[in-house]
Amino acid sequence: MSSLVHPTAIIEKGVELDSDVRIGAFAVIGQGVHISAGTTIGPHTVIETNTRIGSGCTLGVGCVLGGEPQDRKYDGEETWLEIGEATKIRDYTTINRGSAARGKTTIGDRCFLMTYVHVAHDCEIGDDVVLANGVQLAGHIRIDSHAYVGGLTPVHQFVRIGTHGFVGGGSRLPQDVPPYTRAAGNPYKLYGINTLGLTRAGFSEETRLALKHAYRLLFNSNLPLRKAAQQVRDESAQEAEVLNLVDFVLNSERGVLA
Repeated sequence: MSSLVHPTAIIEKGVELDSDVRIGAFAVIGQGVHISAGTTIGPHTVIETNTRIGSGCTLGVGCVLGGEPQDRKYDGEETWLEIGEATKIRDYTTINRGSAARGKTTIGDRCFLMTYVHVAHDCEIGDDVVLANGVQLAGHIRIDSHAYVGGLTPVHQFVRIGTHGFVGGGSRLPQDVPPYTRAAGNPYKLYGINTLGLTRAGFSEETRLALKHAYRLLFNSNLPLRKAAQQVRDESAQEAEVLNLVDFVLNSERGVLA
């Protein structure tokens, strides 16, 4: 089936539309855009330039994608926005292209960005990430796969949220959130392992208990962080998730607030 473009949509010369792409009324698609098969672009959405959208995605009403980075150092360099497959982006979400620092902003596969989300330049969003209504991401943020960020949460630039991390709505994140943990508050605090999320994701009871033990040593003991980390490694050398948690905490650039 050929692409279905509403007669009021504006499509710049050179735009690449794969089969079965649907573009709604009054949408504007700029130069350097490639939209893969089966993707739907909602009414009044603007995709400015240099944007690649994977197959099977859905964009709601009034989204603005591929705009220039809101970075005063940006000087017109060619940068990109890349969105994976089967990702849903709801109404009035804005996502900027990268800056010269990284060259691109990336959104993974099967993500769900709800209404009024903003993703700034050079962010790196993994697969299966959920950003609830009104989440605001500053530049250079990394969110690893399967993380969830609750609504109305601002996230400081260069923050990292680890895989399977959960952030409660209305929080403020000036520092990193370790993988497999729950965080909430303004400013945030950690509230233990994301047990419910890990259970739903199919993690074994053995792994969940090992992560809980590691969490207690890292954040609830009186041991210095590096000594606690070494003890965790000695006791859980076979648990990849535990080692991932330890490495994240030790290598955190913005620090972790327990």
